[in-house]
Parts: sequence; structure tokens; C-alpha cells
Amino acid sequence: MVTDVLTASVPAAGRKTRSELSQQRLRAARWFLVPMLVALSVVAGWPLARSIYFSFTDASLNDLYGAEFIGFGNYLRWTVLDSGVVRYRGTLADPAWWNAVWNTMRFAVLSVSIEAVLGMLVALVLNAEFRGRGIVRAAILIPWAIPTIVSAKMWAWMLNDQFGILNDLGMRLGLLSQKVAWTASADTAMTAVLIVDIWKTTPFMALLILAGLQMIPKDIYEAADIDGVHPVKQFFKITLPLVRPALMVAIIFRILDALRIFDLIYVLTPNSAATKTMSVISRENLFDFDNFAYGSAQSTLLFLIIAILTILYIWLGKVRFDGGDR
Repeated sequence: MVTDVLTASVPAAGRKTRSELSQQRLRAARWFLVPMLVALSVVAGWPLARSIYFSFTDASLNDLYGAEFIGFGNYLRWTVLDSGVVRYRGTLADPAWWNAVWNTMRFAVLSVSIEAVLGMLVALVLNAEFRGRGIVRAAILIPWAIPTIVSAKMWAWMLNDQFGILNDLGMRLGLLSQKVAWTASADTAMTAVLIVDIWKTTPFMALLILAGLQMIPKDIYEAADIDGVHPVKQFFKITLPLVRPALMVAIIFRILDALRIFDLIYVLTPNSAATKTMSVISRENLFDFDNFAYGSAQSTLLFLIIAILTILYIWLGKVRFDGGDR
């Protein structure tokens, strides 16, 4: 009643319809987005465009601006020998590049899968009500809060084959018959990297899943308990479907991080072919070997692979970034 009186007291010419207010808010939102878009264009868009451009040239660190356009030569080129044999060159014909692709994909699939399972378990524990839950929630985030470089150096000491604590415990408990060079051996290097990454980023996965669990109404579980639904069935029929949007977003974030993993491997297992990823081999060609154009082509391929896999994952999972299903 009061609203109607106030609305009636406003002159008709001064009123704004709901559509006009919506348009005004939309224009305001666009203006607020302008600084962010400009910053992204300067910080990310321009370097990406330059890398793509350099991938089609013969640029080097000594002559970036005098580079000549060579087309797709850094990606794939071929030469017909006098014997009639066709010799392929370029990134797409480089065994080292495909080894890096395989290492990256294997690392991403294994790390994200294990972290999703462990993150779900940790989130379910943290979502339960018990004394000291706040302290446990804060403590579980410590590995994620530690910088990656610090974590890598810390674990490098723990995994050392001569004085590392893991080898010492393994020998004392009878789990190891001899000391293992975790980061130096090709057989265990990827395992060592996975252990460190899972230890560090599982809390991040658990935090995002926990946020989704907090949004589930407790009335649903109370009704399920009254109906006599088993807790395991409640998880698969209630918890998992309702927490699925948060889980999918968490997996997307982790896939993006895992596909471009660099610092952990660069510090923990340097110069190891068993763990060399696309980011590591691109950096080597860009700066260590002065194959700047070749490294730019590898960086461009890394960007395309990440973009394609992310779009495919979102499409297959039918996830919207607003948290709802399609």
C-alpha cells in the first residue's frame, strides 16, 4: 500500500520502467568491465598475439624485430631428399615435443583425478560438524598457501636419496630395501612430481567442493534420514548431483593449472625427460637454446591445446560459469 502511494506520487515523466532500469544497469556493468578488459588486453592479449606472430617467423633473441615471415615452417615443414625420402621437421614432427605432450597429459589426468577424489573426501569431512572444525579447516589450507617454489625445494630435500626423510622412514619401516633417487630416476620422477602436486593442491580442490556442499539445504538430508535412505545412497543420489557444478568448476581450474605446469617440475626435476612438460620445453627453446620462433610455435600449440580441451570439457559437462546446468 505504501509503495503504491509513493509510486503514484512520482510524476509519470520521471518514472523508469523495469526494462529501462535493466538497460541502465547493463550499460553500467559494461563500463565497469572496461578497465578489466583493457588490463587483460595489455597483460595477456598482447603477449599472446606477439607469440603467435613470432611462431610464423624466424625470430631469435638477438633479432626479434628483423624477423622474416616463414609461414608454418616452425610447425611442420618437409624436405624431399635426392633418394625420394621425405624428411619432416618442425614442432609437429619433433619427438621431444610429443614426449612433452604425453608427459603433460599424463600428469594432468592423474593429478586432477586423484585430487578430485581426495578433495571430495576432505570436503565431506570438513563439512561435518565436530569440535575444532574451524582450526582443521584453516590447517588444511596450509599446503595450498605455501608458494610452489618453496614446496618444491622442501620436497626436494625430503625426497633426496641420501638424506631425505622419506627414504629414511621407508628403510626403518621395511617398506624400502634400498634408498630410492625419487627425483633423479626416470622411473620415479613423475611419481615424485605427482606426490608434491597432490599434496599442495588437494586443499584447493577441497575448498571449492566445500563451498558447494555448504549450499545444499540440510532439509534434504533430514527428509532422506526419515525415509531411511542409506548414507552411501544419499551421497550418490543427493550430494554428488547437487555439488556437481562446484566440482566441475574446480576440475576446470585444476586442469588449466595442470596443463601449464612449469615451476614445480622446473625446480623438482630439472632436465628430466620423464617429466618435461610443454611449458618446460617451450621455455627451453625460447631462452636456453635461442630458438625463439620455435619456442613461440610450441607456446602457441600449448595455448590451443588448453583452449580446445577446456571448451570441450565445458561442452561435455554442460556447465555454465554461473553454477547452473544447461
